Amino acid sequence: MEAEKLNELLSQMTLEEKVDQLLQLAADFYSEKAEAKTGPMADLAISDTTVNQAGTTLGVSGAKEAIRVQTNYMKKNRLGIPTLLMADIIHGFRTIFPIPLALGSSWSLAAAERMASVSAKEAAVSGLHVTFSPMVDLVRDPRWGRVMESTGEDAFLNARFAEAFVKGYQGTDLANDFFRVAACVKHFAAYGAAIAGRDYNTVNMSERQLRDQYLPGYKAALDAGAKLVMTSFNTVDGIPATGNEWLFKQVLRNEFGFDGVVISDWGAVKEMIPHGVAASEKEAAQLAMNATVDIEMMTTCYSHYLAELIAEGKIKEAQLDEAVLRILTLKNELGLFEHPFRGANEELEAQHVLSKEHRQAAREVAQQSIVLLKNEQEVLPLKSELTIGIIGPAASSQDILGAWSWQGRQAEATSLTVGARHYSKQLHIAKEPCDYFQPSEAALEEATHIARTVDVVILALGETEWMSGEAASRSDIRLPEGQLQFFDAIRSVAKKLVVTLYNGRPLDLEAIQAADAIVEAWFPGTEGGQALADILWGAVNPSARLSMSFPTTVGQVPIYYNVENTGRPYESNPDEKYVSKYLDTSNYARYPFGYGLSYGTVRYQKLQLSSTELSAGQSLRASIDVVNESTYERTETVQLYLRDVVAMVARPIKELKGFKQIQLQAHETKTVSFEVTEALLRYVHPNQQWGSDPGEFELWIGPNSATGVNATFQLV
Repeated sequence: MEAEKLNELLSQMTLEEKVDQLLQLAADFYSEKAEAKTGPMADLAISDTTVNQAGTTLGVSGAKEAIRVQTNYMKKNRLGIPTLLMADIIHGFRTIFPIPLALGSSWSLAAAERMASVSAKEAAVSGLHVTFSPMVDLVRDPRWGRVMESTGEDAFLNARFAEAFVKGYQGTDLANDFFRVAACVKHFAAYGAAIAGRDYNTVNMSERQLRDQYLPGYKAALDAGAKLVMTSFNTVDGIPATGNEWLFKQVLRNEFGFDGVVISDWGAVKEMIPHGVAASEKEAAQLAMNATVDIEMMTTCYSHYLAELIAEGKIKEAQLDEAVLRILTLKNELGLFEHPFRGANEELEAQHVLSKEHRQAAREVAQQSIVLLKNEQEVLPLKSELTIGIIGPAASSQDILGAWSWQGRQAEATSLTVGARHYSKQLHIAKEPCDYFQPSEAALEEATHIARTVDVVILALGETEWMSGEAASRSDIRLPEGQLQFFDAIRSVAKKLVVTLYNGRPLDLEAIQAADAIVEAWFPGTEGGQALADILWGAVNPSARLSMSFPTTVGQVPIYYNVENTGRPYESNPDEKYVSKYLDTSNYARYPFGYGLSYGTVRYQKLQLSSTELSAGQSLRASIDVVNESTYERTETVQLYLRDVVAMVARPIKELKGFKQIQLQAHETKTVSFEVTEALLRYVHPNQQWGSDPGEFELWIGPNSATGVNATFQLV
């Protein structure tokens, strides 16, 4: 539809129709069973007319149902305006990929784009138009359950993944490519900084920190073309994001230039009442509208009070018109006026959803996301001639999809024991059910017997799906006590012990450090058990590197690599009491950002700078030789870190500013180079503007944030 025709359509809409365009209702409201929607309608105090005019729909599933809902909707809509079908497609539709935190640990933008592309195809042929992804909230506290939705603790890495997700979901021709969906970046802003890691909690930081660390990820997604932005549940400077006029009108709209659709998170408009900034739904509606929130998800403050606010002159009808036009524009950009069913197609759905090709993609991406944390005496990879015991609560578990796997089915997931059978005929697999929290005496007795008789024990531990994700904050991020007791019993009899972990957050792993090897598989998705077996038996050399630090103990959190130095730094005199340190534990993470092992070793050597001075408008080249000292072929993630030694504002002791993944054959050496420009040295100054400071900079290139070869240069 031509853009001017959208304005004509808007001019034909009644005030009531325009208000209803701003409402999003869940799929139940469009059920074929009248009784299914009667209760929800009564709860929201809305009529059939409002339901028939609500502009967007949440959670419709399947091509047949999407076509039915759209057909009925358009029959009842006076102007024939189609509804938008949205859903939470976070790390896969039916074919489930590793959780985003695991994808971040792949450090592979191609893997992230591949996940998003496959997810978009499955969602689109199933009738959906919009996904509530990517989530680019910067996270530094593993107690927060939603860390599993983020790609980690680093602003630079998060921004690169945000771009890759958007590109994968939307492609290059969203209007005509019916295998794509529109992306909604979330949660604006700083949701990942909830105090104490407690979901929905207050966020409190300076504007400079917000701009410097937390906003770049969202901005990168918008620059990549994301069509929507979702508000966050938290406050920003004391004001709930959903009603924060400065955050959305000034920063998002004016500074970032975003003219797309803003949608609230579920119920967030009405939640401004318990937040204590609105006394009523009417006041909440006024705050959200002034903050340019276009769609209200599953509450009805707009439906009940916008017309009244306009009549009273508290809201201008022009504000409403702008919001409606943004929604109509999005529908037009998706081609819905010409193709209201868009990609929904039962034949294509049967062909593509959970296809062999997609399962293979999920397997390969999971392989890239599994982190080898420990490998003493090279117990891994496993050798075919060894007898292997597989025990523990996660050994045969199909609970490996993780939270936000909306359409995923555990019954379709490949377990570790199934994957292992492709590599060994000398498996001793526990048959007794083993609970995640209280393993039975029978399970322990069987497992102990197996452990005594085999060469190597694989002890599969971890979280269940419900233990991470939204509303799954934990103050104790160790494995359940029953699993730790199980570990101690097995460790006492096993010749060699490999621990594998399925989980959705960094954990305190101190109690299992006596294991010979530890493999972090995260929640790896539909083909996760097969991918894990591929790693354990060496069909694939692990290449993943942590995108979020693992603490030594929960008392350290929030813990992250790019901290600012103090006036009494621990490193200057670690034996001195009056420096910034703990009396009872290390300052450092057990496994730092960027860390991960592969089979074999590499050496970084011969760091060279093309110049020791850098001027604006110029660049210098930093080059290093990476030597594979083993017989294993490997993928190596070469990481570039910088530090501004003296600046106007205290800067982090180290910041990621680049990374490259290279393939190394056995005993191969490659030279890897990075271009360093003045733009890489910029940060947000006290005047809230980006800029750089002249002076000395340190540079490291290495395999993780804690290790590398360093040099210095001057910005002049």
